[in-house]
Amino acid sequence: MDQYPDAVLFDRDGTLISDVPYNGDPERVRPMPGAGDVLRALRERGVRTGVVSNQSGIGRGLLTRAQVDAVNAKVEDLLGRFGTWQVCPHHPDDGCECRKPAPTMILRACAALGARPERTYFIGDIEADVEAALAAGATPILVPTPVTLPDEVDRAPLTAPDLRSALAMVL
Repeated sequence: MDQYPDAVLFDRDGTLISDVPYNGDPERVRPMPGAGDVLRALRERGVRTGVVSNQSGIGRGLLTRAQVDAVNAKVEDLLGRFGTWQVCPHHPDDGCECRKPAPTMILRACAALGARPERTYFIGDIEADVEAALAAGATPILVPTPVTLPDEVDRAPLTAPDLRSALAMVL
């Protein structure tokens, strides 16, 4: 039973889908290579999945919550249902407790999924994802994109070149 993790959580933009800054248009959603296969493999093994995402476009007044929800619905149309969505809508200067790199959303996702943080992976593309996972007691895997800074890659405890490689590390 314990051969697989309790859960694998994902950042949304730049990890599950191509990063379109402040995207409020579901038609612009494009899955990252391998995302569908990775999620299918996890779900077939009974591993719970969730999404943890900063969406400061809401707090900046660039997006509405309804637009973000529509994009998230499109993600599920393309990649299947997730057991939880944890979204921080706040502006980075708001001082909220949920915005990554704070561990709050990862801990909430684990609670929603009935997963132990120490048996949970969090896959993301920037250092805030790694820091949030570590602070929550989860295992981070950094999958760098062109926006990931080289120093962030160097500091990450685990990195994978793509989602399929991250899956191999998880299973």
